[in-house]
Amino acid sequence: MARLVVLQHLEREGPGLFARIAEERGMNLCIFRLDQGSSLPELLNGDLLLVLGGPMGVRDINNSKFPWMDAELDLIHSALTKNIRVIGICLGAQLLAHAAGGDVEVLMGESSSNPLPEVGWGNIFFNGKWKKELGSSFRGGSLNVLHWHGDRILLPPSAELIASSNACKEQLFKIGPFAYGLQFHIEIDDEMVAQWINEDVKFITSALGEDAQVTLQKQQQQYGNKTLERRLFLLRRIFDLIGFYQK
Repeated sequence: MARLVVLQHLEREGPGLFARIAEERGMNLCIFRLDQGSSLPELLNGDLLLVLGGPMGVRDINNSKFPWMDAELDLIHSALTKNIRVIGICLGAQLLAHAAGGDVEVLMGESSSNPLPEVGWGNIFFNGKWKKELGSSFRGGSLNVLHWHGDRILLPPSAELIASSNACKEQLFKIGPFAYGLQFHIEIDDEMVAQWINEDVKFITSALGEDAQVTLQKQQQQYGNKTLERRLFLLRRIFDLIGFYQK
């Protein structure tokens, strides 16, 4: 049986909707909590490696607080060279791009020279051929998703950009036929977001001001359930594109 091999970096950022898709596709869900000292898995042909998010970043690869990150990057690079399927979410997307020769930089506000994280619900827009292949499935060729990041990805030459937001160009991309990076959080549910809002106050306030918690709570009520089926649709299409078809 195929495995969904999950690298998780902290308690509040779990696989979310990916667990639902894995069950639909008859995959074993195998979670490795790197923050709790789990060893990195040995990847097998037929695995799908899912690298989740976290508050750390590419600049923390040699940080002693996160001793697993260097080896994790090597594992992602190995998966790419062996054509093992990979999906990266937020931090995972940044590590995926970095493993292929890309980098990250601090996300800056459009009208200032100061850093401005992209936090909250907002649209991504599909680019080029992807407007037809994926974007045509959504009204207006866009999808409303949750953003929660302070960096932007500098894509390697091998990457193909699929979708962008107004604040950050690099939102959804692919590297080769078997690896996809998503800067946004497609996987969330109401419980997850409530925990993020309560535990990540300093970060969200830096983006949205003192009313950040109330703003995000209202946005989640407005968009969380409303976008669920569309987010599941995109997830299922990505699984299809990398060869994990629904049974």
